[in-house]
Amino acid sequence: MNTTQRYSLLILRLMIGWHLLYEGIVKLLTPGWSSIGFLGESQWIMSDIAKWIISNEKVLKVADFLNIWGLIIIGLGLILGLFKKYAAYSGALLLFVYYLNNPPLIGLEYSMPTEGHYMIISKTLIEAVALIVIALFSSGDNYALDSLISKLYKNK
Repeated sequence: MNTTQRYSLLILRLMIGWHLLYEGIVKLLTPGWSSIGFLGESQWIMSDIAKWIISNEKVLKVADFLNIWGLIIIGLGLILGLFKKYAAYSGALLLFVYYLNNPPLIGLEYSMPTEGHYMIISKTLIEAVALIVIALFSSGDNYALDSLISKLYKNK
């Protein structure tokens, strides 16, 4: 890859990392935040799992905890470039689960407001696919803690 391509992937990694980190921090700092509203809207192949999570208060608390801290850790991993492939794949998986819970398919209507109407492809799905691309290609390795740590071990 040329320099422009590497920097483009770096910028994409940083932007998605910021988005996920921000979403996690907002959820963490919002008193009483819960995923119950999102899960209650689930209508597709994840709806049975969503209903099970909602029906059990302890499971819901675990899901909320994992959601908040998953977003924060994945976001930090992408921004810092620490375990960035794992962060990218984990982020893609998390976003794909979000997509499978509330996909923009014809015939499904949600009470939550959206920014517009999508058909099949949503920004959540696009961001998930972008994270897979980031995981598959070098995304600013010179600007990642992974590379710094690797160089330190090679010098020893």
